[in-house]
Amino acid sequence: MEVALLSFSSSISPLCHNRALTLSPKLSKPSNYPRLPVIRSAVSRSKKEETVETVKSHLENCHLLAAINYKGLTVKQFQDLRRTLPDTTKLVVAKNTLVFKAIEGTKWEALKPCMKGMNAWLFVQTDEIPSAIKPYRSFQKERKLEDNDFAGAVFEGKFYAPDNFKALETMPTRAEVYAKMLGALQSPAINLVSTLQAPAIEVIMVLKAYVKKLEDESNNA
Repeated sequence: MEVALLSFSSSISPLCHNRALTLSPKLSKPSNYPRLPVIRSAVSRSKKEETVETVKSHLENCHLLAAINYKGLTVKQFQDLRRTLPDTTKLVVAKNTLVFKAIEGTKWEALKPCMKGMNAWLFVQTDEIPSAIKPYRSFQKERKLEDNDFAGAVFEGKFYAPDNFKALETMPTRAEVYAKMLGALQSPAINLVSTLQAPAIEVIMVLKAYVKKLEDESNNA
């Protein structure tokens, strides 16, 4: 039986000797392995796919998705911000390209104008939009973070630029919608006309609330 003798530089550790002998007598350059770039690439790809799936899962019960410019925020500020948010919201930091991949082809694609800069993404999973947005506004004002404003949002498939956020922040609550609808139905026709002449977003909320009220009454009957 022939035995192949391998010679190694004295700078190579005994562990490398063993690896070379175990793997193959033909392997004379231990520096050729392991192929770490390949492993890192696979991990990175897996992490990106996981981020896209996380965004998609948050969108399942989402009523509003907003982008917040978080450039310059410290880790502590970001942690403090998360603690101020209600349970009905989720704050996620993700690359624009990954978020767009998750929303592409959906009603949320209207958020495309926000796909620049450094964004944190606020997922509002309640129809009480003003109360979900208010905690960030309060945090922003308290910390004097004028530059860290909303970059935009999508609600009901429509894009709201920063200048249009007042319409979202002043939307009536569910209780206010119910009261307004019931008052209009119980008052003279002129009041109903007045209600229908309100901004479109309020009319939509009023009608949705009334439909839900009828459904609830039907289920409880």
